[in-house]
Amino acid sequence: MSPFLLILAVLPGLLICWAVYWADKYERESLGTLALCFGLGAAITQPAIWVEEQLIPMVGEIDRDPVLTFLLAFGAIAPVEEILKWLALIFGAFVWRFFNEPFDGIVYSVMIAMGFATVENLCYIDLFGHETALLRAFTAVPAHLVFAIPIGYYAGLAKFNPDERNHLLFRGLLVSILLHGTYDFLVLQNWTKWLGSIGALSVYLCLYYFGALLREHLANSPFRPKEEEMEL
Repeated sequence: MSPFLLILAVLPGLLICWAVYWADKYERESLGTLALCFGLGAAITQPAIWVEEQLIPMVGEIDRDPVLTFLLAFGAIAPVEEILKWLALIFGAFVWRFFNEPFDGIVYSVMIAMGFATVENLCYIDLFGHETALLRAFTAVPAHLVFAIPIGYYAGLAKFNPDERNHLLFRGLLVSILLHGTYDFLVLQNWTKWLGSIGALSVYLCLYYFGALLREHLANSPFRPKEEEMEL
């Protein structure tokens, strides 16, 4: 792979990591901790691809069949990828002592998702070249950010609500799978380009609305200065 393609593959995920890092304005995580989460996401990419390679042939050629497209999206791609990312968060960052405010759930979840998306990008771009790199920079990589936010949001709630922990964790996973499956269904179907465009645009619509989730966890940070609370 050329240096140019390598940059195109890696840069989108790193920019999103940088943006989320700076959004965590009250108690930022160490770069080492964030790099470890990114590495966890990268490490689960190949296992996810392997599992998908076993499941996709079972679905068969989707052609213009909405049922097979649904099965591919919700049965062979979305659950595999989101469950693995969820497990990386729950058995990794969720138990760390550094996870000490609700917003950390979103930060760690996004880092895992960007590690995953970056390695996935490298695989796709190595096969299909720079046009795929440019397309995925504005679609697939931001989509993984969208899928990561609900998992991280509910993990942030679960960390500090032990009585509802399992319920909240599984709710985050379910929302993420539903979002991922819907996105994949729209972009994988091949009977109209309009639905594919709607899938891409829905990523940014979700990001707009998910801003409220980020603001909620920031507002509930125990590290928030008292003077900010008094201004409200």
